[in-house]
Amino acid sequence: MSNQKTLAERIYQVMIDNGEPLTFKEINEKIPDKPQSTIRGRVYENIGKIFKKIARGVYWVENEESACVVIEADGRKEGLKMLDNESVNAIVTDHPWLDSAAHKGGNRNFTNDYSCFRYTLDDFQEKARVLKNGAFLVEIVPAESATNYEYLYEIKQMAKHAGFNYYAKVSWKKGKLVANTGRKAKNTEDVLFFTKGKPRQLRPDKKKIMKGETEGKMSGTAYMLPTCFDVEPPSRKERIHQAEKPVELYNQILEAITLPGEIVVDQFAGSGALGASVLSLKNRIGILFESLKENVDNISKRLHATSIFREKAEELKTKENLTFVTNTKNVELEQMELALF
Repeated sequence: MSNQKTLAERIYQVMIDNGEPLTFKEINEKIPDKPQSTIRGRVYENIGKIFKKIARGVYWVENEESACVVIEADGRKEGLKMLDNESVNAIVTDHPWLDSAAHKGGNRNFTNDYSCFRYTLDDFQEKARVLKNGAFLVEIVPAESATNYEYLYEIKQMAKHAGFNYYAKVSWKKGKLVANTGRKAKNTEDVLFFTKGKPRQLRPDKKKIMKGETEGKMSGTAYMLPTCFDVEPPSRKERIHQAEKPVELYNQILEAITLPGEIVVDQFAGSGALGASVLSLKNRIGILFESLKENVDNISKRLHATSIFREKAEELKTKENLTFVTNTKNVELEQMELALF
């Protein structure tokens, strides 16, 4: 029996050694004795068995490894437009909300190159388009105040009109940190949970399992959401972004609304904290959008993640159409299929 590795095994080892998702071109550079067309064929043959597709022309191993892709793009105007319909298992994001009164002083004294905005209905319609039915949308928003209460109400109404159901609100208590701004001292932000239609089934039904029906499920999150997330924010010395959220906060959120093997999107990555959370959990795929190149560089260094910059993204757009692989009968592939660009 020959000890020589098959091409699929060689490709697998290249990905593991590299520690991040790769394009066909990048794989070919590591295995120059085989033509790129042959490498592509081996990957296609083993989708759902050895490899899984996480972006058009970008692949990763089908095992317990987590991975993250950072894309230099505006997560609002460009980002979600790169995603197929119903291709994402969760969106968890902290948008740079516009509140001129709140942005004066404190720790949200934004620099000129940081673009704040107010959501529109189109934003939520795009979120609904890319999310799978029953999937969760999680929006981290400021605590309600005299200057933003109308906008926070508008967010809930826009989500409703886009087809989302309001699931729950859980406050994030920032440990011992207290901000003395506005009319009262503040130490919380709110985490809004929405679902696209009826909440997906994540939590096992213990009664059915006791009867031997291991497939029994009940609607809801994987665990009951807490009354609040009590997590210290990153210190000013530690953080690489002015509005950075703690990784532990994202850990608690993702463990509640996602399962291993699923795809999570952050439209406004900032520090990449959600990506750090994805990589710390078991077998998740993170897609992070960030518009500032400096932030993309910082995130990539922090996560050692695959980075798709605008130049590379434009190149990938011209690659052959890969949607034909969705015609296979492999159920795992259908669950993981995601086409960018």
